[in-house]
Amino acid sequence: MAATTGVAVTATFGAAARAVATNKGTLDDPFAEPLVRAAGVDHFVRVIDDDRFGTDDADGSWFLDVCAAHTRFVDEFVADAGRAGLRQVVILASGLDTRPYRLWWPPGTTVYEIDRPEVLDFKSEALRGLGAELTASRRAVGVALHQDWPAALRRVGFDATAPAVWIAEQLLIGYLTPAVQDRVLQGVTAMSAAGSRFAADHMPIWTPLQLEAERSFVDGLRQNGVDVDLASLTHPGQYHYVPEYLTARGWETVQRNVTELLGAVGRPVRRRHRPGDTEFVPEYLTATRA
Repeated sequence: MAATTGVAVTATFGAAARAVATNKGTLDDPFAEPLVRAAGVDHFVRVIDDDRFGTDDADGSWFLDVCAAHTRFVDEFVADAGRAGLRQVVILASGLDTRPYRLWWPPGTTVYEIDRPEVLDFKSEALRGLGAELTASRRAVGVALHQDWPAALRRVGFDATAPAVWIAEQLLIGYLTPAVQDRVLQGVTAMSAAGSRFAADHMPIWTPLQLEAERSFVDGLRQNGVDVDLASLTHPGQYHYVPEYLTARGWETVQRNVTELLGAVGRPVRRRHRPGDTEFVPEYLTATRA
């Protein structure tokens, strides 16, 4: 996995957030830190090693806290779905997600991970080296989201007649082109039986202020030795507002902002953060297929 590509950097950022949260005792992901070290992005290794990144005034800690809070929220979301009897879980652009290894799953649960083959291969090899054991049936689907991923998902056993849980973390925030994002949401809808559930973070619209916040964030990464191509992180264009787009296609949606998200997992809202931080924080939604 090329560690300095935009996708790899965002995947490693998510793993670093889980590692820091695990060290703080607010999350339990024993595989996050080894995966960050294996990815070889020095900046994120320093994020874990350097205590100053664990303080409220630390550079980037606001985003780390929010990312970890959303991870906890989604963990509880899928646990609730499991208690309701759903046994199919699909993680879109799974990156370095470790849920098939670190969460308890009801018997009979299958977790489908969709991502590029090289990302899935990197993670599988690294976790084998750690002796990680699966806690659910895991099926890796090596396909990019601009390709025919629904067909690939069906080929490995996904049953579109049974309800499923869909997870899209750090994906619907500009990493796909508007057209591809629409096709992904259409594909999710077409593959979702009644009672299916969906959880995602999403960027409502890329305003000039948000684009400036993104540039500031990327500049900060570059100053710390992470050479990121800005164009690989987000795409220009007009995106549909995800909650409205899903509602129009038969989903019942619940929207949350970052304050509500942190409150939902019992985390206090940080009072101090850098200018522009909140402009770069997504909104959050859950949805149920009617």
